[in-house]
Amino acid sequence: ATHFNSTMTVLAAAATTLLLPLWCLCEGTSAFVAPSTSLPAPTHPPLLTRRYLSDGNGRGGSVSNLDGSDPDRLSASDDAALQWDLFTKHHALGSWRGTWTTYNYIGDVMDNTVASVDLNLDGGEGGTSCTQIHKIVTGSVAADCETCFDSEDVKAMPVAQYSLGNLGRNRLASVGMVIGPTLLRSGAMSTELILRHGDGRVRVIFQHAPVWEAGVEPGSCPPQGLKLFRTMVCREALREGPPSAAAEEATPPTQGNPKFFRGVPPFHWHKKWAGTSWTWGPSTGDRGWSISEMEEGDAWHGRPRGDGMGVWSMRLPGGILMQCPRVIVGEQAGICRLAWLPEEDTDDAMLLRIEAGVMALEPILDDDDESLMVGFYPPTLGSLRCDIMKKQGEL
Repeated sequence: ATHFNSTMTVLAAAATTLLLPLWCLCEGTSAFVAPSTSLPAPTHPPLLTRRYLSDGNGRGGSVSNLDGSDPDRLSASDDAALQWDLFTKHHALGSWRGTWTTYNYIGDVMDNTVASVDLNLDGGEGGTSCTQIHKIVTGSVAADCETCFDSEDVKAMPVAQYSLGNLGRNRLASVGMVIGPTLLRSGAMSTELILRHGDGRVRVIFQHAPVWEAGVEPGSCPPQGLKLFRTMVCREALREGPPSAAAEEATPPTQGNPKFFRGVPPFHWHKKWAGTSWTWGPSTGDRGWSISEMEEGDAWHGRPRGDGMGVWSMRLPGGILMQCPRVIVGEQAGICRLAWLPEEDTDDAMLLRIEAGVMALEPILDDDDESLMVGFYPPTLGSLRCDIMKKQGEL
């Protein structure tokens, strides 16, 4: 909640006249409406103003209250319906096939694994439950990825069962989704960010492990921080095989679908961007914002190394940028980010961004003696933001 409030402060400070609070459900649907391609000039909203927040499929809408105040937050049942609607529209679409690449702290490639995540609605379209199955390709057959998922050298593992109102630690916002933060059996913390565009998704998992200050014997006291030690990235698509440079050269993706393997010059990030932003916080719920111009302070995607020495970052081919804290400490939100330019730099170029604020190492104090700490609360998601931006011109 602390980070979410600070995020809203940054939004307001960066473009007070450019961001308008918007959200809510339109009649008869639990999704949101896509914005028009030409955004209106920002003005103080009249007594009754309609604005839009994108879910990527052109549905939904919102109105502000007559007095200009924010609408009431969704009820628990409406929130569950909205989350399920976004999950089925953007993720429970079939077999997402891709290659997971694992990087260590200094960016070396440690492993590559061909895998598929099957997210199919039980009972077909309109189903109210979904089974998640992971399929991992093993052996030499992995070299022939056009047919590798038809091979016997595929291990299938049921992972989770989702249903309306039961999405586990998944939280969705427009075309983005965050999974976690989750405490692993090893004691590490995992935070996953996902963006979807057309028939493709980019998934990034940041894993932080317990760490102690220099000179302190590890294990002699509770962990003093969580340090990044592993990052996993997957480019995956609803295609016959996992995306690869050779596959995209043989069959170029059609417009509206991502091209994962292409060079993206640094200046392609620096454009005039406008669009919509979906924000969520535990105390405020979902909010929608119309962004007609992006201020420099909010354009973190144009600063690939982040805004300080404490940011770990990596930029990959295909217009992928990720950032996260090198070390997460208690009482401070760790900001994990993913930005993506999914298609070529045309007049209709898109910029997708997702940002999650992670809270960890919050102490549990003894009921009888608050000077004693008895453990840590599980890590929590403190905020979520997802932006859908469209190029408006050159800077």
